[in-house]
Amino acid sequence: MGCKKDKKDKKDESRRTMNLFNHIPEFAPKDLGFAGDSLDRAGWRRDDAAWQREALLDPVSRFVLICNDTPVFGFDGSRLEALFDLAHADRVAPYNQAMFMGLDDGVPWFALHLEATHFDTIKLTEKLKVIDMRSVAVQGLFSSKTIGAIGTAKAMFLWHQRHRFCGQCGGGTAIASAGWKRVCAACAAEQFPRTDPVVIMLAVDEDRCLMGRAPRFPEGMYSCLAGFMEPGETIEDATRREIFEETGIKTNRVRYLAAQPWPFPGSLMIGCFAEATSTEITIDAAEIADARWFTRDEVKLILRGEHPKGLICPPRMAIANHIMRVFAETE
Repeated sequence: MGCKKDKKDKKDESRRTMNLFNHIPEFAPKDLGFAGDSLDRAGWRRDDAAWQREALLDPVSRFVLICNDTPVFGFDGSRLEALFDLAHADRVAPYNQAMFMGLDDGVPWFALHLEATHFDTIKLTEKLKVIDMRSVAVQGLFSSKTIGAIGTAKAMFLWHQRHRFCGQCGGGTAIASAGWKRVCAACAAEQFPRTDPVVIMLAVDEDRCLMGRAPRFPEGMYSCLAGFMEPGETIEDATRREIFEETGIKTNRVRYLAAQPWPFPGSLMIGCFAEATSTEITIDAAEIADARWFTRDEVKLILRGEHPKGLICPPRMAIANHIMRVFAETE
């Protein structure tokens, strides 16, 4: 009887693995942080200088504000406001860059980069609040569209700060196309915003998944493994390589789940599952502090905050949480 039961359990576990890899559920959670920028980017307007000038001064246009890499919000004592009109934005602090974000039902949205020297003054202003991007997303302070647009603005302004000089000749670069391009004044080389792809994944062994913890994680936190893609790699190759480098686990099939823009500073998190073909873990201590296999039931407990050892995972706004959730719920 015991032997038959073991075979049945193995067959059930194998069936769940097949479900996960062959029938990954439709995935578009509204609470996935920074993934809701649904503005019409209206790229054809970026090089229309006359339209840009008019839109910047239009009373209906709306502005998100970034200062010292941090969003700035209006505050009336009880309610935060993410969008300013130009008159109110001008009273906050001078800006050194305006970027056209897109159209919201025809209404232009811009992002303004405020002079960093005013940051301390802004922090002390009673009717303004500065809140870091992670807190904005974790707490879900605004609509997914607004959080997504603010995340885009933060990533873009940091890109501008890091590309003031030409990588081809070393000359100074100037902003063009309403903030979506930089052009070298010396050699006319064009530079465009970059997004760094990162694979983030669970290796799956039947009814178990592999998770690890980075040294920087809070005590007791485990999450998906992750790493930057390298030139010449496919998503599948990068997923297999990162899992093997960090834990020594070999994998075969890789299935894509979803992606999340991650403005820290400007990445795209590409969520995947990988089918494990080995199970013995060998940790790369230079990369991670620990890694182990977790059963589906353990993952459920972690997601509910009920693990007996107090283990935790990233918040719901992070794609890692949703990858874990899909694994836990695919029976």
